[in-house]
Amino acid sequence: MKKTLLIALSTLTLLANPYESNKEELDSVIKTGKEVSTTLLKTLGKNLKGEMKAGGPMAAAQFCSTKAYALTASVDKKYGKDISVKRISLKERNPANKPEGQERVILESMDTMQKSGVILPEYFVERVTNDTYKYYRPLTINKQVCLKCHGDIAKNQKLSNYLNKTYPHDKATGYSLGDLRGAVVVTIKK
Repeated sequence: MKKTLLIALSTLTLLANPYESNKEELDSVIKTGKEVSTTLLKTLGKNLKGEMKAGGPMAAAQFCSTKAYALTASVDKKYGKDISVKRISLKERNPANKPEGQERVILESMDTMQKSGVILPEYFVERVTNDTYKYYRPLTINKQVCLKCHGDIAKNQKLSNYLNKTYPHDKATGYSLGDLRGAVVVTIKK
């Protein structure tokens, strides 16, 4: 029952959309979305891990505030004008990560599913127009180290002060292991 539900939910957006899709095109979108999102996550993850190892949560937070967007832009540029990648969250740290339009609806649906105990699929695909798709890759808090910057940070006064100063409207704390953090969104024009 759960597998059937997941398959239905993961394809819900495509089925509800008035545009028809062919299997080859959808397979291409999924392949591209997976490749681009994996490249972004590996790029950010490798650098973030190095910063955390070298200087702890403060170095990681400084890296995110000063270099994460440049690295995201470099991945975005690598794939050309018909593909773009970004990160979004319902509890964004940086206002630039705020979901727009249907992105919010899809993230809220993921959050509801996750809070209901449904195991999120690896991705969701939305057909935006006849030739444009969005590939969503859910991001969860899946490592204890993530909680150093996204959990209860009140005990780390230096980090807390830095985040309050750098991101005065920060919503990206208070997470627990397993919580949905947001998603990587890859927009693909065919």
